[in-house]
Amino acid sequence: MLAGTLLALFSSAAWAAPLVTMYQDPNCGCCGAWAEHLEAEGFEVELHKTRDVRSVKIEHGVTPELASCHTALVEGYVIEGHVPAADIRRLLEERPDVVGLTVPGMPHGSPGMETGRYDDYQVLTWQHDDRTPAVFSEYTH
Repeated sequence: MLAGTLLALFSSAAWAAPLVTMYQDPNCGCCGAWAEHLEAEGFEVELHKTRDVRSVKIEHGVTPELASCHTALVEGYVIEGHVPAADIRRLLEERPDVVGLTVPGMPHGSPGMETGRYDDYQVLTWQHDDRTPAVFSEYTH
């Protein structure tokens, strides 16, 4: 029984998602919906409301072409916009040499943007020295 308890404790610790620190404008509703998506997927979200999200984006290398409505940080990576939790998990498992992930704009059907309409969209990566985005994953409907 002790071995089973220890295995259960180890397994839950191994699957524990890290803290996501998120910056959003105080008036953004879809940002809160994205945070709820992450929390439903087991992530802990620390929310910071600020009227100067642009400064956070600039500080972390998010160009206007990569930008969305909120910016988050997790284990040294930048997560910009409505990135699905599954992609964040994959990023943290694979640990590629990138700044982070972004879903530019606010595509309908992405986490936090559930409006009943579904846009095709891509999750992109970028690097500090070359901000040309590369496709990390695609969602088509």
